[in-house]
Amino acid sequence: MPKGTTLRSGDESSKKPPAARAKVQSKDRDMGAALRTVYEKTVEEAIPPEMLDLLGKLD
Repeated sequence: MPKGTTLRSGDESSKKPPAARAKVQSKDRDMGAALRTVYEKTVEEAIPPEMLDLLGKLD
């Protein structure tokens, strides 16, 4: 390692003031909730009859 090189952790968020950290956590929480909602809607979605017919032909 060259002389004068500074090592840093990958977590830059620990250097932010508490208010900024809270804002990032809030955005992360909102993003997580949005992704969870999309996933749940996708799982609940019915399988189209055409797809079921194609799957039936594989047997």
